[in-house]
Amino acid sequence: MAGIILIAVVAIIAGVLLSVASIKFAVPVDELQVKIREVLPGANCGACGFSGCDGYAEALASGKAEPGLCSPGGADVAEECGVLLGKSVGAMERRAAFVHCNGVCGNTPSKYVYDGVDTCEAASLMFQGDSSCAFGCLGKGDCAAVCPEKAIIIQDGLSMIDQDKCVACGLCVKTCPKHLIEIVPYGHLTHVMCSNKEKGAQAMKVCKVSCIGCMKCQKTCQHDAIHVTNFLASIDYTKCVDCGECAAVCPKNAISKGAVQAKPAEETPQTANA
Repeated sequence: MAGIILIAVVAIIAGVLLSVASIKFAVPVDELQVKIREVLPGANCGACGFSGCDGYAEALASGKAEPGLCSPGGADVAEECGVLLGKSVGAMERRAAFVHCNGVCGNTPSKYVYDGVDTCEAASLMFQGDSSCAFGCLGKGDCAAVCPEKAIIIQDGLSMIDQDKCVACGLCVKTCPKHLIEIVPYGHLTHVMCSNKEKGAQAMKVCKVSCIGCMKCQKTCQHDAIHVTNFLASIDYTKCVDCGECAAVCPKNAISKGAVQAKPAEETPQTANA
């Protein structure tokens, strides 16, 4: 009986001490931060430049960040955050991911039969992958597997992005071991569809539509929007006006001609790791 009483007394004392400790050491709750966090989509993608939605909510509440950095949330979330913060939010440019490669099976053959873990990350560890182009898409679907919007599928050995579904979260950008994916202005029509940095002769050996660094595009552009570095052309989207002149002079058709990347066929999705 005495033992039961002793245990009860100890339990009561422990409860009181815990209650006091919880009050004394309680972390003040920032109600503004909580409200902002409820507005954010919860993707925790890091596209805003912070650790996730919690980090961005904290930065907004403390005045260390501005609304409009959440790509998945878009303009609606930016506006709601602006209302909570009492700030006006300007127009938010829509963005989407783009794969800088056109290495479909017909353009870039395989150099060996890969029989291992069916992911791009694993395949890239074996002689840089089974694609003849060491810089090209491996088509195993790592990017598709992490896409929260199911905006990526694999067609003909190449990752393709439906920009209408893409929310520019950037998870595919972080996942691609070949660093082929970039967040670009939504609906932009001119893109370099290659990432090969080898000299022209070598690039042509591994892909029919590779950039060969001939610089015709750079010489043609009247807006200083395209430059060739390390035998590879790249576009400055802040200067490009989508005139298409660079695409017209490209001898290898390595630059898109007035169309967003081929839209995936809805009926035949292939997401290797979905």
